[in-house]
Amino acid sequence: MRIGMALNYAGGFKETVAELADYEKAGLDIVFVAEAYSFDAVSQMGYIAARTERLQIASGILPIYSRTPALLAMTAAGMDYVSDGRFTLGLGASGPQVIEGFHGVPYTAPLGRTREVIEICRKVWRRERLEYAGKHYTLPYEGGTGLGKPLKLINHPVRDRIPIVLAAIGPKNVALAAELAEGWEPIFFMPEKAADVWGDSLAAGKAKRDPSLGELDVIAQAFLAIGDDVDGLRELGRPMAALYIGGMGAKGKNFYNDLARRYGYEKEAEQIQDLYLEGKKDEAAALVPAELLERMSLIGSEGFVRDRVAAMREAGVTTINVAPIGRTHEERLALIEKIRDIAG
Repeated sequence: MRIGMALNYAGGFKETVAELADYEKAGLDIVFVAEAYSFDAVSQMGYIAARTERLQIASGILPIYSRTPALLAMTAAGMDYVSDGRFTLGLGASGPQVIEGFHGVPYTAPLGRTREVIEICRKVWRRERLEYAGKHYTLPYEGGTGLGKPLKLINHPVRDRIPIVLAAIGPKNVALAAELAEGWEPIFFMPEKAADVWGDSLAAGKAKRDPSLGELDVIAQAFLAIGDDVDGLRELGRPMAALYIGGMGAKGKNFYNDLARRYGYEKEAEQIQDLYLEGKKDEAAALVPAELLERMSLIGSEGFVRDRVAAMREAGVTTINVAPIGRTHEERLALIEKIRDIAG
């Protein structure tokens, strides 16, 4: 299993990047850089590429709506070039709050657009003349000046197949990831529930999968702390879980709330959302089930963590994207070394 880490630059981006060399030596395989409505991820990933040698670098994620498909392809090819073939293009639909609120474009047809973006990206990387007639994207553009020409990428990419990871939790999006992407990254991954919630979608997608894509890389996120007195640290996950389950969307339009319901927490999901939307964030966080926090974390004794990693492996996880919890850089490094040893 690969060990990944989401970049945390709360203490200073450049300082954190300077520490990545130590994480490389400790066994970290890949770092994920988010892009929400803060600094863009691409400039940060370019900086990381210049400061590391072996570490894989992934966008986690770039929204499909904020760049044209061709620009996403160019960006990925450029990142793969400056990193000497170490880049993974993480894509996702984000949500209407960010896409319509911050980017000012309509949040429409996420499934269909994602499929077309992937197909266009791969045509660009193969340096084909870019002609595409989709439902959502037509290249060259029809109308306008009428002067658009089918162009191909000037540069020769380092790779003509850059790995694509889709962030997805809905049934149809998960099936799409299993069909078209090299990797799939769900959120709030509970190994015991994965087959019930996503098994049919994964099977449907894999039935259409091109064998040349290889096995699907399943990337699970988890907070990480190992020790006999760390169980209380699971509580750190409450605010984030409440934010997603309660506040990421509206009534009837919250993908994360839907997931909590599919996990069997229907009553809690409804109460968390009601409280969060009323502005009662602390009360909402208090209702996040302790079982959910426990089962989607790697926080506990070494035996507990070994059991959880085994459960993840059994559920098909191939990359663990951890957030090590430690007071110092040295403590976080030790956690990466330990999980590297446990994951094998």
